[in-house]
Amino acid sequence: RALFSEYAAELTDPEQRRLYEEEVAALERERGVEVRFVHPTPGYVLRTSQAGSRRCYLNVCSNPQIAAPQACPEPGGQRWALPYSLAPGREALGHGGRRRLVYDVVFHPAALRLAARSPRFRRLLSDTALDAVQRHCAVQLDRANAAVLRGTKYKGVPQAPIIRTPLPGTAPAPPADSPLPPF
Repeated sequence: RALFSEYAAELTDPEQRRLYEEEVAALERERGVEVRFVHPTPGYVLRTSQAGSRRCYLNVCSNPQIAAPQACPEPGGQRWALPYSLAPGREALGHGGRRRLVYDVVFHPAALRLAARSPRFRRLLSDTALDAVQRHCAVQLDRANAAVLRGTKYKGVPQAPIIRTPLPGTAPAPPADSPLPPF
């Protein structure tokens, strides 16, 4: 128990997390790839179901590293460009020990500020998040019964996905003994 307690304390230590992120960034730089950790800031949660039977949650979050939303005027209104980052789905334990699927969809903080002021923009942001999960994770979500959970900003434990960008120039071949998967 003492070893497990020590391990858990080390995982939650911000200094250890910073050190881990620096090491991963250095390893990826050797492979010719720049990495950025996207730490999601909680926004709101959408509750829905996957394939009509399995409950899942979409955490609509923010991070300033994601590009800001842009409006393009069109006849009859505006068309919005809403860049986002989508982390792969993961399982989290819900009430009663049931496993629930959780997806993080990360937008720019300005998008969440607009959503807080306008119900129409919040619906647009929620639809974009649902579309992103359906398209990129190849799942079918129950859009008709999707609902915002009041008073809940985030489900599960926040995880920081990585955005990888090739560095300018030719990327060197990864070392044969690299512990990381190929880019």
